[in-house]
Amino acid sequence: MTEHTKPLILITNDDGVNAKGINELISALQDIGELLVIAPDCARSGMSSAITASVPLRIQKLHEKKDLTIYSCSGTPVDCVKLGVNEISCRKPDLVVSGINHGSNAAVSVIYSGTLGATIEGCIFGIPSMGISLTDHSPDADFSQAVKYGRMVAAKTLKEGLPPGICLNLNVPNIPDVQGLKVSKQTKGYWKKEFEVGKDPSGKTVYWLTGEFHNEEPENKDTDEWALDHGYASLVPVQIDMTAYHAMESLKGWETQL
Repeated sequence: MTEHTKPLILITNDDGVNAKGINELISALQDIGELLVIAPDCARSGMSSAITASVPLRIQKLHEKKDLTIYSCSGTPVDCVKLGVNEISCRKPDLVVSGINHGSNAAVSVIYSGTLGATIEGCIFGIPSMGISLTDHSPDADFSQAVKYGRMVAAKTLKEGLPPGICLNLNVPNIPDVQGLKVSKQTKGYWKKEFEVGKDPSGKTVYWLTGEFHNEEPENKDTDEWALDHGYASLVPVQIDMTAYHAMESLKGWETQL
């Protein structure tokens, strides 16, 4: 028998270490693993895979007891994962879980999300990794369904692992009774009307990020947005390798033309 009898789960988020979502996640996973929590000291939403390079990072231990240690970090979600794997943990985590995010990370939002940035970073390290999001931005949202499905997927991932280079994006609708889990693909779409224009107190023009998501395939039952709109939790496998292999052959001619 090894010294460590419980799997080590590294937890982070992009809403900050004090957010309700991450604390609900901690409670949900405490009995299935040893938890190392390293999360931003305040909200770092929309960070994607950003890292901190221009200033040093700082961490602070907030809590420590058997099988649960919590740190706050001055950096981004990806910084938190890097520090956890490289500096803080004495062993390689068995699972990285990012969330539970306040707000959906379906469709193209996976590109911008700090929640998924941290998930992808765990995957880069070769660790089975998953992000969890609830389609409710409220600070005091009801996370019971996100906790239920997040715990199930986490336990399954710990047991069976994931293929190399693949991580999971779990989104859960904000309804009392989710109908079930649906493996989906990322919806094709984009954000439009992305800024609200206003004036600051001095009369200068300012731009507030807002926007409406335009779904290009609203009737496609294979998509994450369809699943969420119809009461299902959506599970999308995400890959690190962004190479468009189908386009490589058409570009081969460029090798001799340029």
